[in-house]
Amino acid sequence: MPDISFWFQDLLAGNAIFTAQTIGYYWDGLVTTTQLVFLSLVIGLVLAVPLAIGRSSGRRWISLPIYLYTYVFRGTPLLIQLYIIYYGVVFFDGIQETFLWPMLREAFYPALIAFTLNTAAYTTEIFRGAIKATARGEIEAARAYGMSDSLMMRRIILPSAFRRALPAYGNEVIFMLHASAIASVVTLMDLTGAARFIYARYYAPFEAFLFVAAIYLCLTFAILYFFRWLEKRLLAHLRPQN
Repeated sequence: MPDISFWFQDLLAGNAIFTAQTIGYYWDGLVTTTQLVFLSLVIGLVLAVPLAIGRSSGRRWISLPIYLYTYVFRGTPLLIQLYIIYYGVVFFDGIQETFLWPMLREAFYPALIAFTLNTAAYTTEIFRGAIKATARGEIEAARAYGMSDSLMMRRIILPSAFRRALPAYGNEVIFMLHASAIASVVTLMDLTGAARFIYARYYAPFEAFLFVAAIYLCLTFAILYFFRWLEKRLLAHLRPQN
């Protein structure tokens, strides 16, 4: 069996732009983009669940600070948030002498912090609306069984809220994927950064950016397919039965 690397090089032979080296740049950018989006979504989701519960609380000293956090991060552009975190972290006194500096001086981690805080704010409001939409009959039935508030939240409210929030959360995942294109402005070599590098090297904007657009399009369709499959699994009881 011939070596696949030689076959790949023969396929790209004679092409001035899409060479094995430039495809490697795109691959590294795809890995960086995937890692950044995946980690920010996972950490943001973990943060959003308790924040949504607190946001739904009737105690203002709990819900008000969370409301201010979501208001600020939903009301300001993600690019501005990224700039503030990336360039503003050096103004904290003594930060360069701490153990955090080796991570914060790399572009990936400030971008991860900005994306995590942004998606956590949006996801908090998505889940807060889903929690508020819980049917009163479900809550009364849970109380009739003698469930405590924490047990009712864990077994009744959160599972049903997650199913209701799934379509809106799918849109948030796609939004974060598209928003990750701004990470290249802080020297992070993601997909868009790879396209900008290849454009600057070969002066071929259409080929470079159209190829990246095709990659984003494929990722978007994959996410849409996954969430539609998940909705069919989790909302199967709502479909009409024969």
